Amino acid sequence: MTMPRPADDVVERPRPRLTIAPRRTWLPRNPRELWEFRSLLTRLAARDVTLRYRQTALGVTWVVLQPLLGAGILAFVFGRVAKLPGPRGVPYFVFSLTGMVAWTAFSQVATRASTSLVSNAQLVSKVFFPRLLLPLSTVLSTLIDVVVSLALLGALLVAYGVPLRSSILLLPVWIVLIISAALGIGMAAGAMMVRYRDVQYLLPVAVQFLLYASPVAYALRAVPLGARGVYEANPLTGLLEGVRWSVLNSPRPSAGLVAYAASASILLLLAGLLFFNRVERQFADVI
Repeated sequence: MTMPRPADDVVERPRPRLTIAPRRTWLPRNPRELWEFRSLLTRLAARDVTLRYRQTALGVTWVVLQPLLGAGILAFVFGRVAKLPGPRGVPYFVFSLTGMVAWTAFSQVATRASTSLVSNAQLVSKVFFPRLLLPLSTVLSTLIDVVVSLALLGALLVAYGVPLRSSILLLPVWIVLIISAALGIGMAAGAMMVRYRDVQYLLPVAVQFLLYASPVAYALRAVPLGARGVYEANPLTGLLEGVRWSVLNSPRPSAGLVAYAASASILLLLAGLLFFNRVERQFADVI
């Protein structure tokens, strides 16, 4: 006959350090997980930069060449051919480059964040980590390109003698709002792309269309009055106008346009985050 062990001799098993449970709300269950996995975030961003320029003849030189080539083409089309006006005392190439730097930050974050889940399907299906790290890592890798482009833009401003004013201090605010809107779109598109691969073909077309519907290489005042309302409905319009006002001291955008652009950017970020968290539990099964 086996006697029961005394209560004092019962060995308590340690509680599990991490419990994986299905998400019950649209909000992040434990936002501190992002901080706990911060080292993985930096590794993912570093890997993104390495893979992007691996096996290229020019390597990281493309970080500088991409905005220069894009701005040169836009300056030729809109400055030389269309002869649209730019700010006084500022070469049209610098004017185009300013808009191109802001637009590149938006387009790269939106497109890279949208493919971050599908391109890392093996990690998503086999390893536990906050899935939100994947689109966030694209923001870090894109910021490297943005900083290099801004340094190039600053060098050109000094070379052409364009004075910098106190409004330049608001440039980080415009960049953050632009990246927030792009991240919201990228998270929502990436979450949909897990189930519907059609998104990877539709999003680049939509981004390309948005380029032509945004005043990247021309000012809002150059748009005909009949179409100006359509342009103002685009949140990027107010943000691009704010970037040029901060850097080139061009006409300041109206307070209403800025308020609408900032509100739309924040709403896009929140909507993308909520949708991403809502369908996150399906990623491993569907991808």
